[in-house]
Amino acid sequence: MEHEITRLLGAWREGDPAAGERLAPLVYPELRRLARYHLRLRGREALSTTELVHEAFIRLLGGATPVLESRSHFYSIAARIMRQVLTDWARRSLSAKRGAGQKAVSLDSVTPTSEPLFGNLVALDDALNALGAMDERKAVIVEMRYFGGMTAAEIGEALRIAPVTVQRELRAATAWLRSRLISETP
Repeated sequence: MEHEITRLLGAWREGDPAAGERLAPLVYPELRRLARYHLRLRGREALSTTELVHEAFIRLLGGATPVLESRSHFYSIAARIMRQVLTDWARRSLSAKRGAGQKAVSLDSVTPTSEPLFGNLVALDDALNALGAMDERKAVIVEMRYFGGMTAAEIGEALRIAPVTVQRELRAATAWLRSRLISETP
């Protein structure tokens, strides 16, 4: 199936709209898994899994067709879009509540194998954007791991780097994010 997804991604990139229609049922179960991964710690206030998947899919298929090289690359882009959807939702929620009840992000217990970096998604998004401005690859690695649920091997394949490099950069990025988020906590 991985090769079929990659083939359909190529056909979609080349402008075949039917490829996108054939692609949807193949990737939908994995997109639902990603959405559940994102929403697991958000509680009742969060979007539903279906809402998140549909919004991400609409954004993915609705704009200009991105250059997608492989199945892993597709899922890394999907993880980024889900992060954007959740961050947009969190910003709207904060705007509506004027920040009431938001919790500070704590990365004290975060390791590359622990739960995703949830808490205040707006603060995390801002910190990830700052990291991306300094070192885009580290920000992408964090996004792929914590928002995409990808393993070091999958990230390494998508970025064409060794898994050990992924692990090293993930540790450095997590430490930088921890420092940034702690220094911004009121």
